[in-house]
Amino acid sequence: MDDGQLTIAGVARTAGVGVETVRYYERRGLIAQPKKSLGSYRRYGSDHVGRIRFVKRAQELGFTLDEVESLLKLEDGTDRRSIQKIAAERLQQVRGRIADLRRIERTLAHLLEDCRDRGTPQCPIIGAIAGSPSLQAPRRNARRERG
Repeated sequence: MDDGQLTIAGVARTAGVGVETVRYYERRGLIAQPKKSLGSYRRYGSDHVGRIRFVKRAQELGFTLDEVESLLKLEDGTDRRSIQKIAAERLQQVRGRIADLRRIERTLAHLLEDCRDRGTPQCPIIGAIAGSPSLQAPRRNARRERG
């Protein structure tokens, strides 16, 4: 790829994003907007493609665009303490989401099991979603919950 030869559509296609994403990243200051060249077109280079890919990869790892912006300010990699702080906060949030998902998994599994139980007139799933306390999933005994 010749540096500085890509149109906005070309840089978007090469980086695997949409044109509006490129424009949004420019507005947020995540990538530099190139100066207009002959013909009033902006020309993008491999540095733009690399920056866009960095932003997308960071988002795939769960970083917010604000966090990505902070990471980009540290992109030379020498301020390990700051980089670790941002990553550690993200990891803590990810672990919290995983714990929430496990709780949801257990609740749904219990509700499905209770719905299969033919001894109750109604399946408790609808009531649990609606928030009816009388139809919430009953708590299982501790030994069964660990399994």
